[in-house]
Amino acid sequence: MTPQDRKLLVGLIGAGIQLSLSPAMHEEEARRQGLRLHYQLIDLDRGGGSPGELPMLLRAARLMDFAGLNITFPCKQAVLPLLDGLSDEAAEMGAVNTVVLRDGRLFGDNTDGWGWAWGLRRALPDADLGCPVLLGAGGAGSAIAWSLLRLGATRLRIVDPEPARVQSLAQALGRRFPGRIETFEAAEAALAGATGLVHATPTGMAKLPGMALPAGLLRPSLWVSEVVYFPLETELLRTARALGCRTVDGGTMAVGQAIKAFELFTGRAADPQAMESHFRRLVAQRPPHRG
Repeated sequence: MTPQDRKLLVGLIGAGIQLSLSPAMHEEEARRQGLRLHYQLIDLDRGGGSPGELPMLLRAARLMDFAGLNITFPCKQAVLPLLDGLSDEAAEMGAVNTVVLRDGRLFGDNTDGWGWAWGLRRALPDADLGCPVLLGAGGAGSAIAWSLLRLGATRLRIVDPEPARVQSLAQALGRRFPGRIETFEAAEAALAGATGLVHATPTGMAKLPGMALPAGLLRPSLWVSEVVYFPLETELLRTARALGCRTVDGGTMAVGQAIKAFELFTGRAADPQAMESHFRRLVAQRPPHRG
């Protein structure tokens, strides 16, 4: 049965996901392509659930013939042992954000890094990758680290206040990219001589305003990439632009990962321009966050 012959069911499993724009992005792109698709939010917070519910949820997805699932916090690692197979990228990262169901089998992938790289190439195709700094070694940061190195970063400096987390990521990267990783606990030393900055912490979100580093550490020669997309104009981006830095907002990663996930779910290539335009209209229509 082809996608045109049935209604595709997809969804997102995570906690606190009611503001996600994924349903609207996927459903609109499917409608534009003449596909019937429903995107269901499966919010663990709504039912007092936890990652321990994943086996049951995956069984239910099989029974209901879902085409796929997006996976977000706090389930990206917990889902790994429950899957029948992993893409090379998901296996390297040790995290899954997309699960594709085919013939009752579950295959894990990760579109976060691909999505970030798509956004960087789209916005700053000539970004100097000689010595970028990655601020934040969590889930998003880990995916971006792999992408930076695959794009050709000569040296990658990773900053995170949690030594165990940053060392774990550095060791995993070092096995594939030996001699190209440096780790720091503070941004000041890492940014000395750097060519760009990727911010991959939650700071700057509407519910967590501010900047994750002192503004005085920025300089016009740096390009700055943000992962936060609500708001699109974070304090970091405003400050960087005022200094003359070239910037990439977090919307590009959000759209990029959805473009790749849509292709995995449907077997159809998404229209990047249409999907990004729709995303930005959705963000502009969102009411201000009120705590």
